[in-house]
Amino acid sequence: MNIESRLSFEEFRKEVLHDYRLACDSREISLLARKEVLTGKAKFGIFGDGKEVAQIAMSKYFQPGDFRSGYYRDQTVAFATGIATPEQFFSQLYADPNLENDPFSAGRQMNSHFATPNLDKDGNWLNLTAMKNSAADMAPTAGQMPRALGLAYASKIFREVETLHELKGLSENGNEICFATIGDASTSEGHFWETMNAAGVLQVPLAVFVWDDGYGISVPRKYQTTKNSISAALEGFRKTDGSNGFDIYNVKGWDYAGMCEVFEAAIRKIRETHIPALFHVEEITQPQGHSTSGSHERYKSKERLSWEKEFDCNLKMRSWILENALCDEATLVEIEANAKTKAQDARKQAWEKYITPIKSQVQEFITLAGTVTAVAGVEEEVVNKNIRELQANREPQRRDILKAAAAILNRHRHLSNEPALQALQHYYQRYLLEQKDNYNSFLHATGVNDVLNVPVVPATYDDDSITLNGYEILNKYFDQLFTNNSKVFAFGEDVGKIGDVNQAFAGLQQKHGKLRIADTGIRELTIIGQGIGMALRGLRPIAEIQYLDYLLYGLQPLSDDVATLQYRTKGGQHCPIIVRTRGHRLEGIWHSGSPMGMIINSLRGIHVCVPRNMVQAAGMYNTLLQANEPALVIESLNGYRLKEKLPANLETYTVPLGIPEVLKEGTDVTIVTYGSTTRVVEDAIVTLEEMGVSCELIDVQTLLPFDINHDIVKSLQKTNRILFVDEDVPGGATAYMFQQVMEKQGGYRWLDVAPRTLSAQAHRPAYGTDGDYFSKPNPEDVVSVVMNMMEE
Repeated sequence: MNIESRLSFEEFRKEVLHDYRLACDSREISLLARKEVLTGKAKFGIFGDGKEVAQIAMSKYFQPGDFRSGYYRDQTVAFATGIATPEQFFSQLYADPNLENDPFSAGRQMNSHFATPNLDKDGNWLNLTAMKNSAADMAPTAGQMPRALGLAYASKIFREVETLHELKGLSENGNEICFATIGDASTSEGHFWETMNAAGVLQVPLAVFVWDDGYGISVPRKYQTTKNSISAALEGFRKTDGSNGFDIYNVKGWDYAGMCEVFEAAIRKIRETHIPALFHVEEITQPQGHSTSGSHERYKSKERLSWEKEFDCNLKMRSWILENALCDEATLVEIEANAKTKAQDARKQAWEKYITPIKSQVQEFITLAGTVTAVAGVEEEVVNKNIRELQANREPQRRDILKAAAAILNRHRHLSNEPALQALQHYYQRYLLEQKDNYNSFLHATGVNDVLNVPVVPATYDDDSITLNGYEILNKYFDQLFTNNSKVFAFGEDVGKIGDVNQAFAGLQQKHGKLRIADTGIRELTIIGQGIGMALRGLRPIAEIQYLDYLLYGLQPLSDDVATLQYRTKGGQHCPIIVRTRGHRLEGIWHSGSPMGMIINSLRGIHVCVPRNMVQAAGMYNTLLQANEPALVIESLNGYRLKEKLPANLETYTVPLGIPEVLKEGTDVTIVTYGSTTRVVEDAIVTLEEMGVSCELIDVQTLLPFDINHDIVKSLQKTNRILFVDEDVPGGATAYMFQQVMEKQGGYRWLDVAPRTLSAQAHRPAYGTDGDYFSKPNPEDVVSVVMNMMEE
């Protein structure tokens, strides 16, 4: 060999040994982490053993700017890309609430749930093109797929929309790939199929890796997948000349060289052409079974277990290295021994960081509790018993300290004025407050990213302000918005060419382009996913669900992913998606939905806006677009043709979220409502005023957040009667509003008569005008309830 060839070979040899070293490190971490769970130091473990070599081969082509939307067995991907260190892996396993130790979730997620930040504390987007990025993992199987579509779709947008080319920190000409990983069994989920179909239609740079170990927990693949092969089942999606679709590759999960060869060329093609691809990684093993919850010996045959030992990817790579004379046996033995040491060191360091502050708090508690025993009248044995139990606990939890302190304090409430008990009480309150920050914070954004910090700009009107239909107001608003904010995109069923079913986007696709305002297929799940991925990459998507009834199709990613994102990353990752939809009054069983109770109880972490008209809706969009939080805006179906005056500052005026608006002042009864039922109540109030009843009408404007300044109880203090009205089912959003005002705001103190709720019927609204009248609250219902209250 000449010198150049020898140098090239030496570099190749070093790279192979580096990769083998990484595979051994990850395997030892899996083995050791499982022991930590079985000995009780950690609560649950799920690991990536058996997938090390395939994940290393994939990670070699993962570049800065790329995104991972992955699977909870991707620990080797995280190590290989530098997204995570072994010590951080163990910190998350122990549920360490210190964000410096577990930077992915501050102990709020199970192990192997990785995330990288996308915004700094000042609300500025980080340079995502200089980072290897990971969307925050979640446990629901295939839940990572819808957003993967959006992460890849963003690259298409960045490449094809010229006005975005200047945003260098967010994209380099759309060269970024989304690497989606998924277990083979989870490909049976509808999320997978809808995502693959949409990716094939849209032609986006999505690389989907299916880790196929032959089972879904205990269920063999043949019971899950047509033709017993996901790649065979997807053959009709394969891209051919003149068609869309995606490329399909089959590789063996133990074949290091073969995977590297295939992945290198295939990933380059995806990056250059934006043609998606599926990589079916077959013959993967799972040496420790599904998780720490059970043993795979219960459901795998002896023959299968024997095969898995023979085809273990690390052993196959080891044999390949020796067969090709890339090093000697002694070198490999040394690498394997070092891997055990590295895993032990990472475990030890993570555990010390986790347990040391707890033990310090134990000592502080013991010192304070010890002084309590000297107080006259104290039950010394109660105090000493709690001290002894904590001293004997080798692996104390924070809750153990608080439970011990509470036990002493509760037993001696009659001595609460004693200095020693006061000191213990102060310690207890301080420590409890610290843990609330550790475990209960960051459901919403903070600082400049917080929608509640957006300045309020009231609507202004000129003397000659014109009156338009509600949909025309929105049309003018969206036209101005898309002209002045290049990051905003809208998409959904019928949004593009015809300008949405209610014409708020009429003519705007022709003006602003097919990518800025786009039609999609009937696929609500991935419309939401499309928006999630775009928002994670710095764009401001408005994802439209045509009718509120069909939000159910997209509810899972909104609830499991978006609503929990800021919480489960402790403020590290933000997803400012806006979901636009319409609902409430319309004369049809599937187009009249108002499932607000379902929404507010499944979407905590997302703002829920319920505007009564379209001027109000425009102001809410303005508010949301000045912050970095997700929101659902539900426009009123029967409001699009109502006449409204056009504000002079339509593009800049803002509606504060969480602040109710008093539409009419009164003294006899407070009526609280929102959205379409506002007009029902307004009609009823005309009759009630004629009957001598003075009504105060309050529009809550948003359900999440709800009346943050407790303005409603101020009205109740004046009227002493209150009625909550909406068109959700009984016990839905009316019950929620009732609880907020009566319990949280202490409204019960000001009641002269029993408070009331008035909602729709328990069934879906019947079709037709009469069906609407008898299914949902009407003005006569409101009058009847109010008069009963007045006569009580």
